Amino acid sequence: MSINGLPGGNMSQERSLVVVSSGVSQPSSTRLLADRIAAATVEELAARGVTARVTTIELRDLAHEVVNMTLTGFASGPLADALAKVSAADGLVVVTPVFTASYSGLFKSFVDVLDKDALASMPVLLGATGGTGRHSLVLEYALRPLFGYLHADVVGTGVYAATDDWADGAGDDVRPLPERIRRAARELAEAVADREPAKPVGLYEAVPSFDQLLGSD
Repeated sequence: MSINGLPGGNMSQERSLVVVSSGVSQPSSTRLLADRIAAATVEELAARGVTARVTTIELRDLAHEVVNMTLTGFASGPLADALAKVSAADGLVVVTPVFTASYSGLFKSFVDVLDKDALASMPVLLGATGGTGRHSLVLEYALRPLFGYLHADVVGTGVYAATDDWADGAGDDVRPLPERIRRAARELAEAVADREPAKPVGLYEAVPSFDQLLGSD
């Protein structure tokens, strides 16, 4: 897990932005898209007089801990810290590669270990990467229903990036990637800026209680 901080300003105008990237390779186009969305969102928030504190979570680094929590119901230190940061965020950017026409298993496993109420009313921007533009609807038929189930406040514009989108002069029949990123970032920034700042969450507050564990399958 890597953390990027930005200098603070007025505390009342600070917001926490958490970016979750589930790319499995290094370097990763998923991480590249996540970083560009985060940077655009920070700029849009700054234009609204809001300073963003950005935390980037690489799920690749937490894969073993996610599996362990799936089996035991207990989050180890790094994963517990990541879950706490997600729960305490004012806004969330999630980006997954497309595997077998849907989100990656690692991405879904991380979502599965989140507290069911962790994302309620939280502004969320959805992103995905894939080899071809034919998978762009994954944002609508897979990701959006998933985060709707979690009662997240998903912004209207998602960002899908196919391999060709990274090339200069990408197809004229679709809106260029930088423009799509900027539009989505603007929507997320508006939602984050209008939301009351989230209260800090302690390291172990995202860990399920014994009652939750005994009541789970």
